[in-house]
Amino acid sequence: MILESIIIAIYSIALLLIFMYALAQLNLLFNYLNARKKHKESPTFNFSNAEEIPFVTIQLPVYNELYVMKRLLDNIALIDYPPDKLEIQVLDDSTDESFETTAKHILELKKTGLNIQHISRENRVGFKAGALKEGLNIAKGEYIAIFDADFLPQKDWLKKTIPYFKDPEIGVVQTRWGHINRDYSILTRVQAFALDAHFTLEQVGRNSKGHFINFNGTAGVWRKECILDAGNWEGDTLTEDLDLSYRAQLKKWKFKYLEDVETPAELPVVISAARSQQFRWNKGGAENFQKMAKRVLKSDNISNKTKVHSLLHLLNSTMFLNILIVAILSIPMLYIKNEYEHLKVYFYVMSFFVISTIIFFVCYWFTFKSIYGGGFKRFLKYTAMFFTFFSIAMGFSAHNSIAVLEGHFGKKSDFIRTPKFNISNLKEGWKGNKYIAKNISPNVIIEGVLMIYFAFGMYSAFIVGDQGGDFGLFPFHLMLFLGFGFVFFKSLTSKA
Repeated sequence: MILESIIIAIYSIALLLIFMYALAQLNLLFNYLNARKKHKESPTFNFSNAEEIPFVTIQLPVYNELYVMKRLLDNIALIDYPPDKLEIQVLDDSTDESFETTAKHILELKKTGLNIQHISRENRVGFKAGALKEGLNIAKGEYIAIFDADFLPQKDWLKKTIPYFKDPEIGVVQTRWGHINRDYSILTRVQAFALDAHFTLEQVGRNSKGHFINFNGTAGVWRKECILDAGNWEGDTLTEDLDLSYRAQLKKWKFKYLEDVETPAELPVVISAARSQQFRWNKGGAENFQKMAKRVLKSDNISNKTKVHSLLHLLNSTMFLNILIVAILSIPMLYIKNEYEHLKVYFYVMSFFVISTIIFFVCYWFTFKSIYGGGFKRFLKYTAMFFTFFSIAMGFSAHNSIAVLEGHFGKKSDFIRTPKFNISNLKEGWKGNKYIAKNISPNVIIEGVLMIYFAFGMYSAFIVGDQGGDFGLFPFHLMLFLGFGFVFFKSLTSKA
């Protein structure tokens, strides 16, 4: 009974933590819906008065981006802003032939009168954070706009964002990500679905009530003074954007989130690239929890409610670990439930997962509807997309849990960039991309084993107990089987 009691306790704790996170999401939904009803006016610069137009530096941190550099530079060259008040820094840490092709293209753009600099370093100390910090040392702009290599801002992007810095307390203006290749595959649709929830429900829900949000690493603008006041960029975590965001907000800087300003970008089209990105984001989240949690709790500048939301925000990636624990222990729990009649009362805790799933389903429906509109047909499409997303997200839980554990236990690793492809439809191939990982991740073996494990879970539903089986967990195990199967087989086949 000791082992059974331990399993029940761990399982119950993980379920309750997921339920708490779901309740926080529900609170953000209420905030989001209330925020959409209100149109808060903000002071803005008057761009019809040339004296009010500030100097802006655009930073483009890049590393071995052979396939997208021309597209990036040509797009940035179209930005509509007074030429005498704009400079562009290409912060190029590249070590391959893309450095030379980028240099040649920049020379051509300079001939058009564009104020653009090609800046390189002798080493990649601090990775992206180090490049941004070095560029900041010589940046002339009062405001620093940052774009990753796969982002394509509209030409009026600066005119839609910079005016909000009229408020001297605003340290960051962040825009919503769009997706130029959303419909490329199931993988891109799932990624877009998850990101849309973050950029609507979470960012608006937190920002509308003054809770901490994060600069998303790209498609946003920083006040240079804010960066310096917060301690500048630091490369000791894999999510330098989240780190600096929290340090800035602890210093009382305000963030402005613009849901209506969309900045299109490219989603990873191959699973090895998505795995790399997911690993970095989730490990970085755990690293920042370790770095920032005590500072948040000790701060006298923020409310208790903001502290709770901040801790849950920093623990976002750790939810994958809780999901994995619940998933793995659900099969032993199935047998325990049917073996010990007197323990059945404890299994009411299982309903927490069902309630949490319903909460997520409702929350994500409102974010989906805000982008695509409502109606019965769209609701059916949404329902199919939600359960596809939920299954594949659970399929990533083992991979992401390893990242989370490394982050919490302080294991350091390099900043691995996400390969870019510059493709938007299935007719455009990716297999020749030189940046795709040639080796299969060892984590794929774990995912294959878990796929078989959850197939056993489905089989167990037919044989446990003496009442002809127990099918309460069958849908859960089916989604886990499909999710891990998708990740496992895609990881085996989607490589160069």
